[in-house]
Amino acid sequence: MQKRDREATRARLLEAARLRFARQGYDATSVRDIARDSGVDATLIFRYFGSKKQLFDQATAAARPADLLEGPQEELVARMVRTVVDHDWTEYGGEHPLVAMLRSSAHEDARQRIRKEVCDTYVNALRDLAEGEDAELRAELLSAWMVGIGILRSVVATPALAEARAADLAPHIATVATGLLGRPMSGTVDQRGESSQT
Repeated sequence: MQKRDREATRARLLEAARLRFARQGYDATSVRDIARDSGVDATLIFRYFGSKKQLFDQATAAARPADLLEGPQEELVARMVRTVVDHDWTEYGGEHPLVAMLRSSAHEDARQRIRKEVCDTYVNALRDLAEGEDAELRAELLSAWMVGIGILRSVVATPALAEARAADLAPHIATVATGLLGRPMSGTVDQRGESSQT
């Protein structure tokens, strides 16, 4: 029973930390805020996680859907955009975790985590798909475009993007991704495994 209580407390702390870090960023979030949100004493954060930084690392780890990089290569960009537009990120305050983590980018550790996540997950996968010269640059440009979509949707809340669904973006995704990667890319993810350019 005691182990179950510890696991439940640890899970509540992680949940509260995700929301606080997403809404306020690393520097503006205190361990007392997180502990209060969880209904526990702040000393438990240090007992379970060791430090605020380690709590941040664990709360923001594994923030992408497990199947993001699985599936047909021509649908990769559509899957990435779908995680920004249609995925349920309630545990991160309703925003894609990378967008939420940008609020912590003034903190060097957080900036390194963002860079690692963007490069290891998005840029490298897109670079491997790019054909021709300047693959790294084109992969970074496409990554920047997708991060920008997330920022305009959830932070700036521009009207058209804030209301758009992945299906609305599909033809534009196909055009931009095909142009930057130099190979045919789909704008949609077909649940039956058949990709489409629109």
